[in-house]
Amino acid sequence: MALEVDITKKLDGFFLHAQFQAEQEIFAILGASGCGKSMTLKCIAGIEKPDAGRIVLDGKVLFDSEKKINLPPQKRNVGYMFQDYALFPHMNVVQNIESGMGKKPDRSRTAAFIRQFQLEGMEKKIPEQLSGGQKQRVAMARMLAAKPELILLDEPFSALDTYLKWQLEQEMHRHLKEAGKPVIFVAHNRDEVYRLCDTVSCMKRGKIEVIEPLKEFFQNPKTRTAAILSGCKNISAAERVDAHTLRAIDWGVTLKVKNREIADQICAVGIRAHFLETAENPGEENVFLVGESEIWEDPFEWNISFRKNDTCSWLQWKIAKTDWNPKQGIPKKLYLKEKDILLLTDS
Repeated sequence: MALEVDITKKLDGFFLHAQFQAEQEIFAILGASGCGKSMTLKCIAGIEKPDAGRIVLDGKVLFDSEKKINLPPQKRNVGYMFQDYALFPHMNVVQNIESGMGKKPDRSRTAAFIRQFQLEGMEKKIPEQLSGGQKQRVAMARMLAAKPELILLDEPFSALDTYLKWQLEQEMHRHLKEAGKPVIFVAHNRDEVYRLCDTVSCMKRGKIEVIEPLKEFFQNPKTRTAAILSGCKNISAAERVDAHTLRAIDWGVTLKVKNREIADQICAVGIRAHFLETAENPGEENVFLVGESEIWEDPFEWNISFRKNDTCSWLQWKIAKTDWNPKQGIPKKLYLKEKDILLLTDS
């Protein structure tokens, strides 16, 4: 089973162009707020109509602008879980779940969902009597009760606190894998994506820049936007000097990359804050001079902001409290292994 999407739609200030395929997997669309992620889901679900393009689910055409096909939401067999869960406020838990089963709900299936989602004892409660986590479970049960061929999740953890989020992520991951359907997971939280998804796409102002397997996306982002969304704290404009040398303009440093060739299209370089290292004898390559510095304390690590001089941009170095103590003094030099240099393009 697969989903094929190739649509365009004019939005406020830019055009949405979502083009991707998703198999039986959890496929993430990662991007900043307002970039077109939720609109993409609404177009797939049939809530919004694209200006042009085509949407096909397991060979069934849901939308085709040329053939003038635009199936209504109720005929697409798509499960959609909204950020606020969109439970029916005057229906209790059982009624909400059974609303996805049609006119003749199967009470044995209802009972199975109640057990599966640990909702025993809450059957007669209405949404305002439920916690955020309980609402999410009811919304998930209602969606799966409708036997969807495709599951759309629009930032389903955004309303939850950190502790509850961790518990429900594990539950949701199990339920999604058991469902065995393609899942499109929209998020701006990279940690959720890393824990839940198989494939990651990166959206910027309506355009999907990259689509990559999860580990590759985080370990080796290809674009400036992908690097930012994957959590890279240090990004500088860059210019190519030769095939293995570049200049990080904002930091005032030249970097050597001997293990790969630098493309002509390079526009930026990225450095993850945890990858900078102290070294007694770092050599002359890929060394950062610490001229000015400030220390910020987090619960379990130190954040050191530093720069070469007042003409350069600040960088961030993160180090666990178990590995370094401020009493040692901030090093005058920090070192970066060439394999940890991220070479970035605009798209």
